[in-house]
Amino acid sequence: MDLFEQYLKELKTFYWENNIVPDEYQLERLARFAELVVEKNSKVNLISRKDTDNIIENHVFISSFISEFIPKKVTRFIDIGTGGGFPGIPLAITRPLLKGVLVDSTAKKIDAVKEFIDKLKLTNLTAENSRVENEEFIQKYADSFDMVVSRATVPLIILIRYALPLIKEKAYLVSLKGGDLSDELKTAATKYKAYIKKDTIFELAYKPTNCRNEKGKKLIILEISK
Repeated sequence: MDLFEQYLKELKTFYWENNIVPDEYQLERLARFAELVVEKNSKVNLISRKDTDNIIENHVFISSFISEFIPKKVTRFIDIGTGGGFPGIPLAITRPLLKGVLVDSTAKKIDAVKEFIDKLKLTNLTAENSRVENEEFIQKYADSFDMVVSRATVPLIILIRYALPLIKEKAYLVSLKGGDLSDELKTAATKYKAYIKKDTIFELAYKPTNCRNEKGKKLIILEISK
């Protein structure tokens, strides 16, 4: 069995086990994305070398799984610190009506992400090599997004600071993290209480390998109003 077939089989298992009706074309794209990341990872450090055997569960599936929790009315997102395209690319595959901008400050990573976007023909995505706090970037994308996503790259308090100039009047801030988030959330709420209208933490339990969320994967969603 080649890598593509192996990844496709793993994805189908995760989807079916968790009662998510798979779209065959989307699953094939996700499997192809995993294949591209592993291939590129030998030259550019996109994910931990030790983690390539678990790329489907730890990176591709979990990134696509969060689309189950994201509000349907969202139309445009920014993925801050996308690295190798996580969670932005799986999100864009599973929610093809979403438009997204994937940002990372490391040029080699963004070059890889641009290559993935091109090869997967994801016309709903663009990639930017920048820091989101740069004035030039803020001017280009001010008041543009109704969702900000990030994968554990920075504390919530910093993520909110980065997000505020870039979001519309109302937006969702979505962060995939692990461990106890109570202190981090409390710190963010202390500074940005006026902006945070609601916070929700989802335990990302899934079958067959994380039924009781033993791995501590969590999704935090903040509703933000400027």
